[in-house]
Amino acid sequence: MDSGKQLTFPLLMSVGTAVIGSLQFGYNTGVINAPETIIKDFINETWIQRYQEPISKSSLTAIWSITVAIFSVGGIFGSFSVGLFVNRFGRKNSMLMANVLAFLAATLMGFSKMASSWEMLIIGRFVVGLYSGLSTGFVPMYVGEVSPTALRGALGTLHQLGIVIGILIAQVFGIDSIMGNEKLWPLLLGFTFIPAVIQCVLLPLCPKSPRFLLINKNEESKAKAVLKKLRGTSDVSADMQEMKEESRQMMREKKVTIPELFRSHLYRQPLVVAVVLQLSQQLSGINAVFYYSTGIFTKAGVQQPVYATIGAGAVNTAFTVVSLFVVERAGRRSLHLIGLLGMAVSAVLMTIALALLEELKWMSYVSIVSIFAFVAFFEIGPGPIPWFIVAELFSQGPRPSAIAVAGFTNWTANFIVGMSFQYVEELCGPYVFIIFTVLLLVFFVFTYFKVPETKGRTFDEITAGFRQTAGSRGEKHSPEELNSLGADSQL
Repeated sequence: MDSGKQLTFPLLMSVGTAVIGSLQFGYNTGVINAPETIIKDFINETWIQRYQEPISKSSLTAIWSITVAIFSVGGIFGSFSVGLFVNRFGRKNSMLMANVLAFLAATLMGFSKMASSWEMLIIGRFVVGLYSGLSTGFVPMYVGEVSPTALRGALGTLHQLGIVIGILIAQVFGIDSIMGNEKLWPLLLGFTFIPAVIQCVLLPLCPKSPRFLLINKNEESKAKAVLKKLRGTSDVSADMQEMKEESRQMMREKKVTIPELFRSHLYRQPLVVAVVLQLSQQLSGINAVFYYSTGIFTKAGVQQPVYATIGAGAVNTAFTVVSLFVVERAGRRSLHLIGLLGMAVSAVLMTIALALLEELKWMSYVSIVSIFAFVAFFEIGPGPIPWFIVAELFSQGPRPSAIAVAGFTNWTANFIVGMSFQYVEELCGPYVFIIFTVLLLVFFVFTYFKVPETKGRTFDEITAGFRQTAGSRGEKHSPEELNSLGADSQL
């Protein structure tokens, strides 16, 4: 079997361990949905204990909104700090260090009820947001750098699979009879502790990123040893050659800071592509469906909406697995286009169904099917692809800064949707998904004209393509800039 296509145990172990960080992100995104009324009761009781009067409706809404949204604020700070860690401590050590935040968050949230403090709950949500923001940078970067070129897309999809499995676990654990009840909800939120322990045990057994060892640390023999272990073969000359090519550029290329990334004309196109792809994920309306799915299913007349939400979570997971198997065959760009178009059609159907629900009872089935279709198409393209394609669009120098900017964009959009959807939905009623349909079509057009296919191409070939585009516009660049966007051998 071709070593470029081989799944070895060390490779699976490394990727699987890293993806625990993605699972944590998904779990903490979904976990706050189910125990909403129970936590609101806890906030009210604490308020009565302190001030001898019930909390006002507006204060309760404000505290609850902050509890939900502060997670994204933590994520914004975390994602922007990715570059500070990965270049100094390496990809693996950064993931290990981030677990301190997971332990701290689990402690704060888990003991908030005992301490009668909703402030601890809010701080815990912020800290776990910080952890998740760092993970959304560390995991795709590490996975992309340990994977062989031929498997980079399939293994890159595992980050998204980790997220959706995390969401599904949170939805199942949030059922009344499991942990979504008055007694056990602190345990539901503090569960983050368990995956963090598992990751701390397994990470020291995983290798460091060979790219980091060779390119950042100039430790060729260590990088070669790691590659032999990961590829399960003694001949790793092709991989070493590709990394040395990149390393040669790095000698001439200084690390690119975030301001430099924005100032350079050369990075403009890949940066715009990276940012718009992240926006296409968050502004597609998927979070609106997940944050408020229970409410949407109730409107559609489902007797047990919580189980329908879990059904959507299961569809979510199943189609991420589908994406895993087709991403190297169909290519990133085509899957992204199919996903966006499918979501737009589903959103139109959902709008029609919700608008006609009063007159036609059978429309409730249409709305449920269209929600499931919406989720399925999301996981074919806009779900997994934006995360790992950013790592593919940039060479080693600008990569950490680019991933930080992309992560920041993703989290900020997540925060905006989370905060504003309730109000927009009150204004627009069932027509709220029309807004998302328009955005989805805009993203479809952008992807069609601007996003290159990265399937089966090395990092260098991808960046060289952007360099040619920039060169064909007749823009003048310094040799350093040109070197940093693609291998000089392809000039």
